Amino acid sequence: MSPDDWDLLYQLTAIVGLTIITVVTRAFFMIPKNELPLPDWLKRGLKYAPLAALMAVIAPELLMVKGELTDTLLDARIPAVICATIYYFKKRGILGTIVVGMAVYLPLHIGLGW
Repeated sequence: MSPDDWDLLYQLTAIVGLTIITVVTRAFFMIPKNELPLPDWLKRGLKYAPLAALMAVIAPELLMVKGELTDTLLDARIPAVICATIYYFKKRGILGTIVVGMAVYLPLHIGLGW
């Protein structure tokens, strides 16, 4: 076998292996026929998983620029988040929250160059 054939075999093996790992880990809770018993502490903790995942995505986007912490308050994202958060807690509407956030963000970012 030529070196190119070995590279192709290695790549195919990696693809198949990663596919198997992905399917098994994602389908882990669907494989058994009966529901898996979970301890109460784990059930309580899983309630916070979506919030934790959302914060893991949003916090770096708000607080960092090009991989470093924002060192100025003249960033259009900060007032936009504050206004959107206030709107959400007063009205509890998702669409309005997005509209308010963008209505504050766009003029500051495009108009003032923040």
